[in-house]
Amino acid sequence: MSREAWIIVVLGGIVAMATLVGAVLLAIRVVRTRRLLGALGLGGKVAFYGALIYTILPVDVLPDPIYLDDMGILAGALIYLTRLAHQRRTADRRLPGQPEAPPEHGRARRPVS
Repeated sequence: MSREAWIIVVLGGIVAMATLVGAVLLAIRVVRTRRLLGALGLGGKVAFYGALIYTILPVDVLPDPIYLDDMGILAGALIYLTRLAHQRRTADRRLPGQPEAPPEHGRARRPVS
């Protein structure tokens, strides 16, 4: 192999390892966020298990040495689960019979389902 080909192979390996490490770190964060939620609603369960199954299964949009699509799915699930945890925490702080808190930053809040 020529020198240029070896450079491309080495750089490709480095990129593949970096995306693999990123995907593993995101998966760990998703699992830790799942522990914070306790009882998940249906949407939370679908997001959690769907993201992990998509990451583990070999059938992907992009081939498995490129984990960018897996990282996108895991990041989306992490954002959704974090927002769900924040909603649960806010709902738990309110006392029974207490009215809902006023909207923050001028935004209207969606009802928690």
